[in-house]
Amino acid sequence: MKKIAVFVSGGGTNLQAILDAQSEGKIKSGEVCLVISNRSKAYAIERAKNAGVPVKVIRKMDCAGQEEFEEKIAEELDKNGIDLIVLAGWLAIFSPAFTKKYDHRIINVHPSLIPSFCGEGFYGLKVHEEALKKGVKVTGATVHYVNEIPDGGEIIAQKAVRVLPGDTPERLQKRVMRQAEWKLLPAAIEEICGKM
Repeated sequence: MKKIAVFVSGGGTNLQAILDAQSEGKIKSGEVCLVISNRSKAYAIERAKNAGVPVKVIRKMDCAGQEEFEEKIAEELDKNGIDLIVLAGWLAIFSPAFTKKYDHRIINVHPSLIPSFCGEGFYGLKVHEEALKKGVKVTGATVHYVNEIPDGGEIIAQKAVRVLPGDTPERLQKRVMRQAEWKLLPAAIEEICGKM
């Protein structure tokens, strides 16, 4: 059983999808053993506590800089023997040194079909706003390995979602979560843990 750490910054809907998939037996090769948040008021913390998963809050503002921030995170990961890091709505970028240290052990879910609407600054509603501005007929979600380039790592899985007439960024975001992110991420976690 591989040990998983989920990194969160906000509401934790993807974390919930992972925890649900785990309790439904869809994730059987790994277990969420730790949740790390960089925001002390993230609702994801409540979701983790409700599931009995230990939470550690590590905020960059409490550290001397990026190096100390990453050192504190690495310390928690090592202490807990973590095999796989899952970024699920984590709004912080890691240094090349950190991503290299955990090469092919960090995955992220992004709410578009990479290489569209991705990279630095593309997160949350902005991704869906840009997709609607462009007039794309299909969007979706991508699970990828994390490297030193934001959203630039090797693609693991993608799922397409139709853009419907009259979509708002909020409506599109919910559909992409329900139809793609919440299915794709647990499936990718199971696949990766099964091969580790």
